[in-house]
Amino acid sequence: MGERIKLTSGDGFVFNAYRAAPAGTPKGAVVVIHEVWGLNNFVRTEVERYAAAGYLTIAPALMDRVELGYESEDYGPTGFARIGELMKSFNQATALPDVEAAVKAVAGAGKVGITGYCFGGATSWRAAHAGLGLSAASGYYGGGLLNYIDLAPKVPTEMHYAEADHGIPLEQVEALRQRYPDMGIYLYPGDHGFCNFDRAEKYNAASAKLANERTLAFFAKHLA
Repeated sequence: MGERIKLTSGDGFVFNAYRAAPAGTPKGAVVVIHEVWGLNNFVRTEVERYAAAGYLTIAPALMDRVELGYESEDYGPTGFARIGELMKSFNQATALPDVEAAVKAVAGAGKVGITGYCFGGATSWRAAHAGLGLSAASGYYGGGLLNYIDLAPKVPTEMHYAEADHGIPLEQVEALRQRYPDMGIYLYPGDHGFCNFDRAEKYNAASAKLANERTLAFFAKHLA
């Protein structure tokens, strides 16, 4: 269903993306922001899942800024060591212009929502604060929560976290709830990465199903 394409950011940088279109007329569009492993199997499958739900969907390869074409299925120690080195060179200032290029690429389908996981969850929040032509955001277990808690979203936003995520302590999630009492901020049984079916030690099928259903309902409301 999906295809690999190229996008051009506002500064002229050309980078990779994965795009999938629904079978019929799109009912809107979704931008999916990957985890730190780039456009790997999990993210490509998520793009196709949103397309199957009726949305023109695209995932920009934000890690192309540090290594063009980078993507990994290595969730073990060597994979973490590699991404640790890459992230030393990653400039957060390039993320939002690249997200904006992805938004523009699918905006012809209607209102655009954004979602993402881990690195992508935090990026989704920052994008919701920046606006970027988005209409809704639904982020998953974005790391470094306290680094973006003051960036109030400009579009309807919801967030999903795991109860046993040691990298995002529950007191931080509670702080987010106190700062934004009218926002949907959900906790699920499981650990960081509970939506990633390629990580058997992290995946929680029941939590992923509920969170995904909530995101689809949220987008159905705000992208209509």
